Amino acid sequence: MKIHALLLFLHLTAAVVWIGGMFFAHFCLRPAALATLEPAQRLPLWRTVFARFFPWVNIAIVLLLISGGAMLVSSGHTSLPPGWHAMIGIGSLMVVIYLVVRLGPYRAFCQALERNDLPAAATAQNRIRLLVATNLTLGILVLASVTLGLAL
Repeated sequence: MKIHALLLFLHLTAAVVWIGGMFFAHFCLRPAALATLEPAQRLPLWRTVFARFFPWVNIAIVLLLISGGAMLVSSGHTSLPPGWHAMIGIGSLMVVIYLVVRLGPYRAFCQALERNDLPAAATAQNRIRLLVATNLTLGILVLASVTLGLAL
């Protein structure tokens, strides 16, 4: 097996896990939870969802950085396709936004739930939702830039 094929497989799988998870959460899970659960049930559900999803995002980010870095090094750094520049820049921004979520609103969300302060938990969860929507949009832009060769 060629190492590039393995690196590309790992890179794409990690992107699918991260971007697909955000899509599912935003467009499927959230509307279903809003339609069927009261805040007292819905907010703990989100804590459980985040607790299961975030470790996968951590793994995905590590795989993206390692596989992407290895493919970048093997390409010789010269004359990269235009979409790669966008992918590197936007992907880096996505990692920063994810870290903001984990270190800011997610901590506040969990702390509010521990205090049983549902309004504060809902406020923090809404901040998470907005940041996830931003990252989902950026992830789709990365996919467009790489597959369509756009220099965004």
